[in-house]
Order: sequence, then structure tokens, then C-alpha cells
Amino acid sequence: MAGKFEIYKDKAGEFRFRLKASNGQAILASEGYKAKSGCTNGIESVKKNAPNDSNYERKETKSGKYRFNLKSTNKQVIGTSESYETTAARDNGVESVKKNAPDAKVVEV
Repeated sequence: MAGKFEIYKDKAGEFRFRLKASNGQAILASEGYKAKSGCTNGIESVKKNAPNDSNYERKETKSGKYRFNLKSTNKQVIGTSESYETTAARDNGVESVKKNAPDAKVVEV
């Protein structure tokens, strides 16, 4: 089973997406979009930018955990990861996005 993007509405009524790996784990989440079209454009941007390693910003949080942002070519954040306990786990998350995003199907939940 390949990865998939899920489009959903949050409590504020905004559209968001999350990328899930083939095992069902969420590996990337978006910001809120007012319009569904903005959300689908965000997904297309993730698909396009995910394979390029230089588009990933690897960070350490204030609490000592690790996460990453996927940025578009104009350096805007288009997706954020969950928090990871180790840099190795975070880097595995990056590889999972690279592998799953380009061909992931899109579903509404």
C-alpha cells in the first residue's frame, strides 16, 4: 500500500492535509487553508518538492525533540512533521516523505 494524502476540515473550518505513510502513520501535516483549492495546491507542491533533500529544514525543538519542515522553492513551509525523539527517527521521517509523497493518492476524510 502506498502513502496517501488526507484532506479534512479542522475545528476552525479550514482545510488541511496530512500525508500518511503506507503503515498509516502521519508523517507530514499542513497549515490551514481557507479554500479547498489552496489545500490541493499545497498537496501538489509537496509532491513536487518532496524528492529534493535541500527543501527540508531539519530542526531541534525547545524541548529537545526533533522535527522537520518541507519548504517549497520559494522557501515557504508547505508541511511540518511530528516531533521525533532522535535525529535518526527524524531523518527516517524525511526519507518516508520523499518516498511516499510523489505518488500518493489524495482522499477526503
